[in-house]
Amino acid sequence: MTAWIGTSGWSYDHWQPELYPPGLPSASRLGAYTARFDTVELNASFYRWPRDSTFASWHRRLPDGFRMSVKAPRGLTHAKRLYAPEVWIDRMTGALHELGSSRGMLLVQLPPAMERDDARLGYFLSRLPGWMRVAVELRHPSWHDPAVFDLLERHGAAYCVMSGAALPCILRATAHEVFVRLHGPDHGSLYAGSYSDDDLRWWADRIREWEQAGHEVYAYFNNDGGANAVRNASTLRALLST
Repeated sequence: MTAWIGTSGWSYDHWQPELYPPGLPSASRLGAYTARFDTVELNASFYRWPRDSTFASWHRRLPDGFRMSVKAPRGLTHAKRLYAPEVWIDRMTGALHELGSSRGMLLVQLPPAMERDDARLGYFLSRLPGWMRVAVELRHPSWHDPAVFDLLERHGAAYCVMSGAALPCILRATAHEVFVRLHGPDHGSLYAGSYSDDDLRWWADRIREWEQAGHEVYAYFNNDGGANAVRNASTLRALLST
């Protein structure tokens, strides 16, 4: 099976010189990123959903075998909280179709204050086209119940495994794909700190276990400060290749 290891986002000024040579134009950053990694999680789509033509342009620019996962817009997840999702589903369907063979997964991150609502989540998942692979990040503790995992499994949706401050790290696979977001090892705040080599060896072992069970794994580092995500993703890739 395959493990896809990358970062959440790719265009950060503070990733020079760790990933980008000093003075590299921002328009050239994607090319520099794809020379190092084979997957990325698009985060900018959460704040402003790109045009279909932008997704088509990314597909033309991405190398063969590269996968781009995409974070669902906050208009759907945080403003409407999945209510009446049809308009957003139509927009996402058209855009993700343009990614073609470069399409990874759709990440649906629900807000921390959104409590469990099985009917709403189930309706949303039932409206997605069958070819769209989705992972759901559930941060409110009320969601962490066997019945919710069963609901995800019935719809072929991946439970998003989380690592980060105050987030439960539940190693649950509910779909063919396993989706992991590593928000940083700092116990006091999200997106901070750098994972130790021992931490990364532990995650490498978990990924191998999922692979041996027949799963395809996507793992993205979201601790972008100080280019920690770049270094951690590179180390995890190296560990998995040995």
